[in-house]
Amino acid sequence: MAKPKKHFSCQSCGYQSAQWLGRCPSCSAWNTMVEEIEEPEPAAASPRRFTQTKSVPMRLSQISADKELRWMTGISELDRVLGGGVVQGSVILLGGDPGIGKSTLILAALARLSHHGTALYVTGEESLRQTRMRAERLGITSDALLLYAENDAEKIIRTATEMKPGALAIDSIQTLCIPELGSAPGTIGQVREISGRLIAFAKQTETPTFIVGHVTKDGAIAGPRLLEHMVDTVLYFEGDRGHPYRVLRAHKNRFGSTNEIGVFEMKSSGLSPVTDPSALFLSERPTEASGSAVTASVSGTRPLLVELQALVAPTGYGTARRTTMGVDHNRVALLAAVLEKKEGVDLVGCDLFVNVAGGIELNEPSGDLAIIAALVSSARDRPIDAQTLVIGEVGLAGEVRAVAQMEQRLTEASKMGFRRAVVPAASVRGLEPRTLELIPVATVGEALRALFED
Repeated sequence: MAKPKKHFSCQSCGYQSAQWLGRCPSCSAWNTMVEEIEEPEPAAASPRRFTQTKSVPMRLSQISADKELRWMTGISELDRVLGGGVVQGSVILLGGDPGIGKSTLILAALARLSHHGTALYVTGEESLRQTRMRAERLGITSDALLLYAENDAEKIIRTATEMKPGALAIDSIQTLCIPELGSAPGTIGQVREISGRLIAFAKQTETPTFIVGHVTKDGAIAGPRLLEHMVDTVLYFEGDRGHPYRVLRAHKNRFGSTNEIGVFEMKSSGLSPVTDPSALFLSERPTEASGSAVTASVSGTRPLLVELQALVAPTGYGTARRTTMGVDHNRVALLAAVLEKKEGVDLVGCDLFVNVAGGIELNEPSGDLAIIAALVSSARDRPIDAQTLVIGEVGLAGEVRAVAQMEQRLTEASKMGFRRAVVPAASVRGLEPRTLELIPVATVGEALRALFED
C-alpha cells in the first residue's frame, strides 16, 4: 500500500509547502503551517464535488436586471446589517467569540425564515436536546424548523438536497468533516472543501445558507482566508461576555453596505434588537464627571451618539502608557502630540487611557475633537457640559476639519435632548436653522475655549 503523501498548509492564506516552516513565505504569518494529508484526485464520474448549473456566456444586455429577491428575518438589526433581508442563494458567514450568541442569533433567524418554507438547522457541536432547550428559551415553537445533529458534510448536503429546505444553517463549519479526506475537522483542507460544496449547493438550489465560524485569538475567523473570499457576506458578532450588549458588523457584503451595524441586548429570553442605540449608550453616562465627551458617529445610514471617556494620570513608570479601547491607538497618540505642540498641554509624564463606552468602535475621524476635549477635561479635572456635543476631525496643524453628514448627526443630537454642539466652521455653511445652538470652531484652541471658558 502506497504511503499517503503529506504537505504543510498555511492556515491564514493557504500556501502549501513540502516541509514545515515557522513563517509563511506568502503572508508572513508565524506558526500557521499545519500538516495535512494530500487527498487523491477524484475520478471523472465521481459524485464527490458539487458543481453549479452549467451556463453559457451571455451579453450584458441579456442578463436580467431585476432586483434580488430578499426574505426578511423579522430581526430588525440583522436585516439592517444584511442590507434589507436575506438574499436567496446567498451564503452568510458569521464569526464571533465563544459564548457571544452566534448560535442564538442564527437559530432565531432560521425560525423566522421557516415561515417561507422548511428550514434546516445543522448542529455539529450540540445534541438535539441541547438545541431544543435553547429553542424553548427563545420561545421558538415552529414545526417548520428541523434540527439535524451531524458532522459528516456529505450526509448533510445529501439530506439538504433531498429536503430542499427554504433556508439552511451550519453550526459550525469547523466541526464538519469529509471522512475520505483523512484530515481532522477544522483543518484548512477540510474547511476549504466543505465550504466549496456548501456554496455550490446554495447557488445551485438558491437556498440562503448561514455558516457559523469559530474565531482565533486574534479575532479572525479560523481556517483559510479563502473562506471569507468565497462567501457573499461576512458578519462579525462582537461584545464582551460580561456585558449585555452585542454589536453585529458586516466586514463584507455583496448585497449591501459594510458600514451598517446592528445592536443587540442579551437577555434571558435571547437576543433583543436595540432600536435606539444612542439612548442605550448614553443611559449610564455620568453628568458631572471630568474626562467625558459625547460625539456623533455615522454607521451606514444610522447616526449614533457615543460617549468618549479619557483618563489622564501621572505615570509611575519611566515611559508613559497610551491605552485605548474602541479607537485607534495611533490616532490617540497623534492627537496627544497636537495638544502638546499647539496648545501647550503637558502630557509627556502622564498615562493616557481612552475608551468608547458601550463596546462601540469609532473608526471615523469625526471623533477627534471629542477625544481631545475628553483628554483636556480629565487633565484639568473640569467636566464638559452634559448637553454639549463635540464633532470634528483634527489635523496635524491643530485645525478642525469638516465632517460629512453633519445634518444627520445634529438631528440625532437634537432628538436626544442636546442643546448645543461644537462643530467645524466649514460644516456650518448650508445648515438649516435648528433648536441646537451651533458653535463653529476652526482650531483646537477655539474649541477648548468654547468648552472650558465660562
